[in-house]
Amino acid sequence: MTARQQPERELGRYRLDHVLGSGAFATVWKGYDPELDTGVAIKILAENWSVNADVRERFLTEARLLRRIESPQVVRVHDVGVAEDRPFFVMDYIPGGTLADLIGQLEPRDALRLAAQAAYAVQVLHVEGIVHRDIKPTNLLVDDSDGGSRVLVADLGSAKMLADASGLTVTTGTPAYMAPEQADQRGGFDARADVYALGVMAYELASGRRPFDDVSAAAVMTRSAQVRAEPIARGLGLDPELDALLTAALSRDPGQRPTTAADLGDRLTALSAAPDRTPSGRLRSHNWPVPLVVVAAVLAFALAAAAAWLLR
Repeated sequence: MTARQQPERELGRYRLDHVLGSGAFATVWKGYDPELDTGVAIKILAENWSVNADVRERFLTEARLLRRIESPQVVRVHDVGVAEDRPFFVMDYIPGGTLADLIGQLEPRDALRLAAQAAYAVQVLHVEGIVHRDIKPTNLLVDDSDGGSRVLVADLGSAKMLADASGLTVTTGTPAYMAPEQADQRGGFDARADVYALGVMAYELASGRRPFDDVSAAAVMTRSAQVRAEPIARGLGLDPELDALLTAALSRDPGQRPTTAADLGDRLTALSAAPDRTPSGRLRSHNWPVPLVVVAAVLAFALAAAAAWLLR
């Protein structure tokens, strides 16, 4: 049975249409609000976790954090409730899917522009004193409703207030995008952990693959500082400065990374507008004016004809 073939359900006044995504703790449904006559996204805590007071409180904390932030770059929460003893909250429905749907589908420059938008969205959280801790393509939504592509950050289930992010902490997040200091329960971390994750995601969006294939927090911690991501700029025809930027963002040392998510976003934006380069590193010539193309073709023909006459 596909998602759209699932039987119709109701949750309070909301209709549940089909599942948009599911994780260990919750499921997100595409729903409909008849009072506002609009589509919504509804996140429902999993039944087996509803009896866990800590998980239940963390779920509601996510809703409160999202509700508190007023930004077009962060998904908004409109309602919170409980049905059948299961907490839920109602958010904007964002058409366009997630950045994960676009991996391997983007032109390199478009990939950098979307990665920059993601960085600016994460900066909104940091200004609010929040570190996300689980930045990855599936947690970044793409709004294409107006013909463009606007990136919004979502899923603050692992988020933590920066003021509480020092010292011992429970490791949470997705290992492939996790900064080394975040994987280490003994140390603290700050917003630069999210900058690392953004670097992983920018690399993946541009190249179609992740820089490292860490499958556990232990693998993140034990990876040698000498292991660096393979350069990608040359093969993509982009400015070599991209490799330097991504190397910095993916540094094991937080002090070597861009100081803020906004700084990373600014540099990605600049690189998305830099001249194209061929794999040889030379500027790529394109979009010549038509008269110049004609002149070049005539000149080439004349030279070829002259060479043939001389060799007679």
